[in-house]
Amino acid sequence: MLTIGQLASYAGVTIRAVRHYHAKGLLPEPGRDSSGYRSYDAGAVVRLIRIRTLAEAGVPLARVQALLDADPETFAAALQEIDRRLRSEIRELQDHRRRIAQLGGGDTLAVPKEVTDYLELVRRIGAPDQLVEAERDAWILIAARYPEQIPYFMADKRAQLEDPRTVRFYRLIGGLLSSRAEDHEPLLREMADLLVELFEEADQNGQLDRQDEHMDDPAFVQLLDSMAGNHPVVPRLRELLAERGWAGWTRVERA
Repeated sequence: MLTIGQLASYAGVTIRAVRHYHAKGLLPEPGRDSSGYRSYDAGAVVRLIRIRTLAEAGVPLARVQALLDADPETFAAALQEIDRRLRSEIRELQDHRRRIAQLGGGDTLAVPKEVTDYLELVRRIGAPDQLVEAERDAWILIAARYPEQIPYFMADKRAQLEDPRTVRFYRLIGGLLSSRAEDHEPLLREMADLLVELFEEADQNGQLDRQDEHMDDPAFVQLLDSMAGNHPVVPRLRELLAERGWAGWTRVERA
């Protein structure tokens, strides 16, 4: 007859595991002998090895009891079902690994690849990291709210980057971020003039009339506006735009 330590040793598990299987009802707990100790026989070793083998194979403990007592046909069917579940979990884990490998850096987190590629273009034209990170956060929200519109938005943004005025605007932002506050006003005025020129052109082309077709949620527009408003220079830039007859930020219109 065996002590619990010997049982655990022969079955290749820990004493703690034996007690856990007792608590789960998988391994019957024997009565105590005259000395007050529990003793185990060979049958307990065999059952414990079977429990350990099933557990190591990925069988949930909740299913182990039924499998231990199942006939061969039921046992085989249950193993097939467990195997299907494990294969599904493996595919899910492999998918997680692919996504982790694709992340690479913060720009790729929670945004589609089209946005990641666009942000890389913004970096290449000399936009500072602080601006790219702010754009990334905005696109995280937009991609979650309007995933089907991302191809349209990205095509539009790429086209904008081909305009030297847009490139100049981004570089002016870089100048703002690297200069003293008392030097901001001339940069902000040039930025406002560039934006008004772009707004006027978009208005003539009918693009401003189609803004609601691609972003039709006023509350969401306000949310995006609040993100931009967190930067201290944005209120002054909006004042300058208002002086030039324009209102709005995410959605612009003539004041």
